[in-house]
Amino acid sequence: METGPVKIYSAEDSPRLRYIAGIILGDILGLQWQVTTDKRKLGKHPIINYSHNDLCGSLKIDPDSILFEKGIFLKQIIISDWKGLPVFFQTKSESDIPFDVFAASFFLVTRYEEYLEFKPDEYGRFPSSASLASKNGFLGKPVIDLWAKELAKAFLKRFPALVFRRNEYKALLTIDTDQPFAYQGKNIFRSIGGLFHDKNSTPVTVGDRYRIIAKGEKDPLDVFDYMIETTEKNSTDTKFFFPVGNHSKFDKNPSWKNDEYRNLIHKIADKFQVGLHPSFMAGGDGSLIDTESYRLRSVLGKKVSLNRFHYLRLNMPSSYNNILRAGFSEDYSMGYPDEPGFRAGIARPYYFYNVSEDKQTDLKIIPFQVMDGALYDYKKLDPNSSKELILQLINETRSVGGFFVSIWHNTSLLDNEKWKGLREVFEFMVKNQKP
Repeated sequence: METGPVKIYSAEDSPRLRYIAGIILGDILGLQWQVTTDKRKLGKHPIINYSHNDLCGSLKIDPDSILFEKGIFLKQIIISDWKGLPVFFQTKSESDIPFDVFAASFFLVTRYEEYLEFKPDEYGRFPSSASLASKNGFLGKPVIDLWAKELAKAFLKRFPALVFRRNEYKALLTIDTDQPFAYQGKNIFRSIGGLFHDKNSTPVTVGDRYRIIAKGEKDPLDVFDYMIETTEKNSTDTKFFFPVGNHSKFDKNPSWKNDEYRNLIHKIADKFQVGLHPSFMAGGDGSLIDTESYRLRSVLGKKVSLNRFHYLRLNMPSSYNNILRAGFSEDYSMGYPDEPGFRAGIARPYYFYNVSEDKQTDLKIIPFQVMDGALYDYKKLDPNSSKELILQLINETRSVGGFFVSIWHNTSLLDNEKWKGLREVFEFMVKNQKP
């Protein structure tokens, strides 16, 4: 028997089926594949029978209806256990595996549940606590990758000549510079106003502000040399995200026209790839995305293709539609601010599928597994507990040859006693995430 391509026999072809087959069979398992609705075209190939019909010599997966539907519908989901893994969209007894791996993977990776009605958090986001993975205790596992490994084992029982890709584990550090400076980079009116505020509240900072503004001493939030030195020492793949929106309650960055800020952006861009960190309001306003994209492009003198939403204000599918229209090709917002884990159930990049329009797009989504704020702000973990959690996520990602991605902020890595523990966690992660 020939070893490829794998033929997926289905009573009906659909863009949803082709999309998820591309992720599981192509991206994860490294197989060539084709969907066919004609039994006469199956030939002597490994066959997945993704239908309710019998097909001799095939690997049978009894299909759920979700991949053949048009539109978005509330689903009744029951979780069961298979080989120590949570599974849903269970199949009939004649199926070779007890659940529809394509349907379940599609549900998670497209964030299907985020298209349904939900109660948003205070910032308008889909809360981690509302997710199927969180409610059923598997947010900390890349279940799609793990299901794919079990599917490969089932394949080999039927088609022992098949050869699967060995995926290589990689890691990426990403830095959000929400507030690059405490005092630098502010116009004279904001600086004077800050001095008066300091005088009436915290006298110690009056001297700090004066020395930095008037004497040119280093700003306390400027720890970029430390981050550069740490990442270069450990050969860490790193990307930075810069905001250039207007100042607001949620946006503390300097003006994009400020020379000190522009110099910092250029300094970082000389060594690392940089992307846009849209303002809080831009998370829901495509016109602001356009404006801020233009500003960063003006600073850098070149196109910006990477994006991560401020406050991780990600709403499906409008947020992704907005950055697609603005010309971005990669987004790094897929994860939760309060809970580490695998929001989309997968430990590798994939392309955004718009469930509302039923089409795959050219926008690549790079999910992250942990953000610094989840450790100290939401979960209130001490350094040792933080290290344990990070190491567990690294190991889960490494076990499937995935892509471990973290988010850090310069304001979490200050050179003082308060943040010493988090610097320790940061250095531990950078050292232990190495391929």
